Amino acid sequence: MLEKWKRANKGKKYADLVGREDIKDAIRYACVTEQHGLCAYCCCRITAEKGSACNEHIEAQHLAPHRTLDFGNIVASCTNAKRCDKAHGRQLLPLTPLMIECEKELQFELSGLVAGTTLRACASINVLNLGDTHESNRGLVGERKQMIDALLFSCSIDPAELFIEEDDVLDLLKNDLLEVDAQQFLQPFSPVLVNVIIGIQRARQR
Repeated sequence: MLEKWKRANKGKKYADLVGREDIKDAIRYACVTEQHGLCAYCCCRITAEKGSACNEHIEAQHLAPHRTLDFGNIVASCTNAKRCDKAHGRQLLPLTPLMIECEKELQFELSGLVAGTTLRACASINVLNLGDTHESNRGLVGERKQMIDALLFSCSIDPAELFIEEDDVLDLLKNDLLEVDAQQFLQPFSPVLVNVIIGIQRARQR
């Protein structure tokens, strides 16, 4: 649908989709489906409903006007206040969820906090307000901690004992966390817990 509109409206931008909520809805649905029902930035649950998610431009429309209708530049973001899309605005995002390095340069903790292992990761955490300190985003850090604990307890693992679990147990847990449900959705924040587990395993290899 988007490609057809672009062919018929050469030179137009995302802002020109006035009155074409059907196209915006289709973009949002495609992104949410591709992301298995998780926000591209914080990994909370989103749906294709307009109030739950929005079409977010990784390269901000102001910075890259030529990419506003590039589907490769659009992801589904949550609409929660003061984070993700709402925090991004017109700022440059040096590390994006479309970069494979993102999985290594962001290090999540059982506490719900996230740290950057590179300058660009730290910059992106600050731009999106992803909670590198409790003070910066207490709500998201608490939400993440609560879901990490819930995911572990649902697998009969005490969060306090995760660090002493055998590698084969951790591998099975990672596989379980990456399984989609009947709706093709991942569990909220499951990639965050996978990141925590990978961090534990990397530390053992040092």
